[in-house]
Amino acid sequence: MALRLDAAVHGAIASWAAAELRSVNAHIEWILRRALAEEGRMPQDAGPAARRGRPPRHPPPSGAPPAGRPPGGGDDRSGPGTPDPDARP
Repeated sequence: MALRLDAAVHGAIASWAAAELRSVNAHIEWILRRALAEEGRMPQDAGPAARRGRPPRHPPPSGAPPAGRPPGGGDDRSGPGTPDPDARP
């Protein structure tokens, strides 16, 4: 899938992505998913967002949470009970 962007917009997204330690592709997906969720337009059959970071060398045992993630489903910046820093009030 190709996506055409203005060079300045791409540069701004690339800078933002670097500050968040994400690839440009992952950051564009994050922006789009956030916008869809905020507008109530996230498709019911949309799969979960890809994990950040390198994939595990070996798949986790069946039923176990993915390696590197707390059981509550948080990411590297938060754990269970920690507010989402990207959430709007």
